[in-house]
Amino acid sequence: MGDFGHVPVLLERCVALLTPALTRQHPDGSGAVLVDATLGAGGHAERFLSELPGLRLIGLDRDPTALDIAADRLAPFADRLTLVRTRYDGIADALAESGYAATGSIDGVLFDLGVSSMQLDRSERGFSYAQDAPLDMRMDPEAPLTAADILNTYDQAALTDILRRYGEERFASRIAAQVVRRRAHTPFTSTGELVSLLYQAIPAPARRTGGHPAKRTFQALRVAVNGELDSLRAALPGARSGTRSRRIRPSRSCGCWPRRAPGSTSPPSARSTPASTPESPAPYRLSATPSKRRPMWPTPGRSGYGGSRSTPTTGWPPSPRTPPAHT
Repeated sequence: MGDFGHVPVLLERCVALLTPALTRQHPDGSGAVLVDATLGAGGHAERFLSELPGLRLIGLDRDPTALDIAADRLAPFADRLTLVRTRYDGIADALAESGYAATGSIDGVLFDLGVSSMQLDRSERGFSYAQDAPLDMRMDPEAPLTAADILNTYDQAALTDILRRYGEERFASRIAAQVVRRRAHTPFTSTGELVSLLYQAIPAPARRTGGHPAKRTFQALRVAVNGELDSLRAALPGARSGTRSRRIRPSRSCGCWPRRAPGSTSPPSARSTPASTPESPAPYRLSATPSKRRPMWPTPGRSGYGGSRSTPTTGWPPSPRTPPAHT
């Protein structure tokens, strides 16, 4: 991991998907703009900026610690780099802040969805069930809602819905009922308290298969705390993008699965979403069901919540590009 605490997974795949769009104007990326919508420690950004010396990159992240780490890592590329603290659905505002039009001004967008190993390794953030810590789970430490707030204030029906919708937890109603009973006399404050309850709520046979019994509940709470899927739905339309997702399924959350259509010029295994103009109709369509070539979804590993073993990567085609608002 080096000094920056993060090694990108499937970096080569992301480079393969996005480089054709970033080098359309010039082989060194001159004239192209890439938005890294989930900058993290800057591993993906470093690779693109190193390989394409003409590329400009706008990096977004809601976590100020991640932005500080990325700023140090990417200091050699400061003249081609703009960092903005925002969620990935804040792309339009970030572009305006950087002097670009909200539409048609960028050549690629990269989303690396989910929680990072850097966040998991910081036990005080509350993302991991491997260590006892405050029930926080906020990617933005200044955001108002925490995992403890959800557990201690949401009614049983809402808790059940969160666990089912965002964690695909089979025992959602059972867990929610026990949460409500427990908090009536002792509010939740730590991850250890929640893990203990989950061991009681989930039947022993189920606990012996499918990984740690807390993994789905922790995922669901994290997604709810950070509004991850609402942000994803708002951010997906637009320029060519490469999306890596671990521990959440964007296709299910958005009600669609991008799929490559006949005549596509994107890489053979890339799935795509429409981008068309009157002059150039898009050779892509949205499919309501996954294609036959299904990805292998990851299982939790290191840090008690994650290390991706296999991560789905999706590519979207470029929108017609207009010149940036600045020179």
